[in-house]
Amino acid sequence: MRIPSSSTLSRSSLSRRRLLALGGVSLALAHFPKAASAAAARDPRLVVIVLRGALDGLSAVAPIGDPDYAALRGSLALSPVGDKPALPLDGFFALNPAMPVFARLYKEGKASVVHAVATSYRERSHFDGQDVLESGFAGPGHTESGWLNRAVFALQSSEPTRRRGLGVGAAPPLVMRGPAPALGWAPQVLPPAGEDLAQRVLDLYTHSDPTLAAALRAGLDADKIATSGGLTGDMAKARGGMDQPNGMRQAAMGAARLLATPDGPRVAALAFDGWDTHANESGLLATRLSGLDGALEEFEKGLGEAWKDTAVVAITEFGRTARVNGTGGTDHGTASVAFLAGGAVRGARVIADWPGLKTSRLYQERDLAPTHDLRAVLKGLLTEQFDLSAQALAEKAFPDSASVAPMKGLIAG
Repeated sequence: MRIPSSSTLSRSSLSRRRLLALGGVSLALAHFPKAASAAAARDPRLVVIVLRGALDGLSAVAPIGDPDYAALRGSLALSPVGDKPALPLDGFFALNPAMPVFARLYKEGKASVVHAVATSYRERSHFDGQDVLESGFAGPGHTESGWLNRAVFALQSSEPTRRRGLGVGAAPPLVMRGPAPALGWAPQVLPPAGEDLAQRVLDLYTHSDPTLAAALRAGLDADKIATSGGLTGDMAKARGGMDQPNGMRQAAMGAARLLATPDGPRVAALAFDGWDTHANESGLLATRLSGLDGALEEFEKGLGEAWKDTAVVAITEFGRTARVNGTGGTDHGTASVAFLAGGAVRGARVIADWPGLKTSRLYQERDLAPTHDLRAVLKGLLTEQFDLSAQALAEKAFPDSASVAPMKGLIAG
């Protein structure tokens, strides 16, 4: 069943010389290549947010216009009326009320949703599903590198100035590991090391290990940029991990500051945990979605003028069951949603080839059926932001995916 909406479109070990942790800063041997020419028409950026745990797409973006939705979802069904009404997107879909920033961006034409989307993985293991999501391979078992890193590496031959990446977290997400140099930065969870200690360690390695010293110096410089100005609002009171709203905001704030620098990275990856809502989903999911929403706001504010050339995509390993379980939650499913936001995004659209929610239309009679391949979305963003070739996409970023065409029209202009 095709529902016309605003628009319808068909662990790896790291050696001492590659990783240094000091005072919350994670350093992969990396550098900041020179920025693109100021005369260039665009200086595009791409941010990938991995939502680990399987986001319930039917609770994030609800198909309230589907006649089978309310009965199927029961206590988790969103409604356009009530104490916390869903936020309207178009005449058929509505957004979870925990995401007012995304709703505003959508109205401004700077955010879109791709619904009923999934990777090529059809089992329901978090570990395997996340491997597929981040590695870019069609099946699990590939954890040496990620599709985003390989895409950045593929740009070297045509545009070396764009060969730069950023991985946010205590360990860089798999999606940003691989052959391309990548800076690693982690939000502080412990009191930061004093400048005196940092300088002494730097002096030590300057004499004994110049390569490591260079990496340490670059990382300390990056941390100064990411934490410049300190934290604001609630983040100054309680930081929290990257599975909590404050932690998500802090991570996005630091990443945005690094991406906004003239000679900084242009591609970044973050991973937010805690999306496995087997029980008491309503409150738990609202907390996570508010964190994601806050992260988008921090990117918008922190990138400043660069926001206009930025695309942010939030993706998950698979969706959840269409029916609610006995503990007010949902179990592992198949299709979910992908969120797109940023000044470069062609927004105000829910891109959906809607499969319907009748039992006969559900995948294995239990899950939202996938009608879009997530690789098509990601290929479309890479193509339209960085002009990555079809061959590089099919052979390097997403091996053996020549049959999956990039989704067109995701980026404005």
